[in-house]
Amino acid sequence: MKPAATLVIGATGTTGSRTAARLLAAGHPVTAASRGATPVPGARAVRFDWYDPAGHADALTAADRVYLVPPVGEPDPAPVMLPFLEQARAAGVRRAVLLSSSAVPAGGPAVGAVHEALPGLFDEWAVLRPSWFMQNFTGAHAHAVSLREDGVVPTATGSGRVGFVDADDIAAVAVAALTGEPAPCTDLVLTGPESLSYDDIASIYAEVSGRAVVHRRLTYEQMREHLIHAAGIPAEFAAMLAAMDRAIADGAEDRVTGTVHRLTGRPPRTFRDVATRELTPS
Repeated sequence: MKPAATLVIGATGTTGSRTAARLLAAGHPVTAASRGATPVPGARAVRFDWYDPAGHADALTAADRVYLVPPVGEPDPAPVMLPFLEQARAAGVRRAVLLSSSAVPAGGPAVGAVHEALPGLFDEWAVLRPSWFMQNFTGAHAHAVSLREDGVVPTATGSGRVGFVDADDIAAVAVAALTGEPAPCTDLVLTGPESLSYDDIASIYAEVSGRAVVHRRLTYEQMREHLIHAAGIPAEFAAMLAAMDRAIADGAEDRVTGTVHRLTGRPPRTFRDVATRELTPS
C-alpha cells in the first residue's frame, strides 16, 4: 500500500510551492493542487478550484493531511472552505494546517471563522499566523512591482513596525506542523527576527538593490483608493487591507516571536538576508 499523501492547496503559490518542495525533499508523497493542475516534479498534480467542488474528491484521494491556503481575495472564505473541510474529514484526512495571518485571530474577519471551526473538524490541526511576507517586496506582490517599476512602496502604516517573515520560514514551519508528532493543535504566530518599519524596508531594499526607493505614506482613505484603482482590488477587500495598514500604524504588528526557531531548530532569516538572496544576481 502506498503511503498517504499530503494535499497541498495552492501548490504553485508563495508558501504552497515552498511547502510542497520541502515535503518532497523529505520523502513525503504530495498531491499538488492548483487551478491549472500545474506539474510539480515528484508530486501528483491535480486541478483544484475552491469555487468548483467537482474536482475536490480527486484532490482528496489518498490524502491524510492537508495544507490549506484560502481563496485569494475572498473576504469571507468560510462558506467555501468549510464544506470542503467536512468532505476532507469524511474522506480520511486527519490533520489540517491552515494558512491565516497574524492580523486575524480565531473568529475574526476573513479566514478567522475557518480558524475557529478547525479544532471541531480535526483532532490534529494547526493554524499558521505569519506576519507580513518579506516576499511582498521581492516577488509578484503589488509592493514588489511598485518598487521595481516606480521605486515606491505606498502604505498607510506610517511609522508602524512589523515582524516581517520569510516565506521559506513559513514553509519550514508548515512542514513541521504537517509531519511532526504530536500535531501542534494551536495557532502559531510567525515573525522574522526583528521588527521593521516600511521606511526601514525601503532603506534596506535600496542598499541591497542599489536603487533609490522610498516609502510613500498615505492616509487610510488614500490607501483604500489606491488598492481599488491602481491594484484592481475589490472595494470590500481593499478596505480590509487598508484597515490592516492602519492597525500597523497603531502598533498591532510590532512584535517578534520565537516560533520559527522553536519549530524548525534555527533562527528566522532577516529581511537583509532575503533581499540579498532574491534581489541580487546569483
